[in-house]
Amino acid sequence: MKKLYVGNLPFSSSEEDVRELMAQYGQVESVNLIQDRETGRPRGFGFVEMETGADEAIEGLNGTDFGGRTLKVNEAKPRRFDR
Repeated sequence: MKKLYVGNLPFSSSEEDVRELMAQYGQVESVNLIQDRETGRPRGFGFVEMETGADEAIEGLNGTDFGGRTLKVNEAKPRRFDR
């Protein structure tokens, strides 16, 4: 299973929208769109876990238009805690 970063999403995107987009390439296990802690508004990025098709999704979607915005799709990097 691979975890992908999906950035520059339209703020109106729902988890279902992203799931449908990614499912064109393989089996989507989970979608987690990040929201601002204080306002609850979408931050325009999220993470998708895929059982299959992750590499194909990166190749097929990175740099493409989705809802008027150019997507950034790549393999998620582990979180760093530098504080």
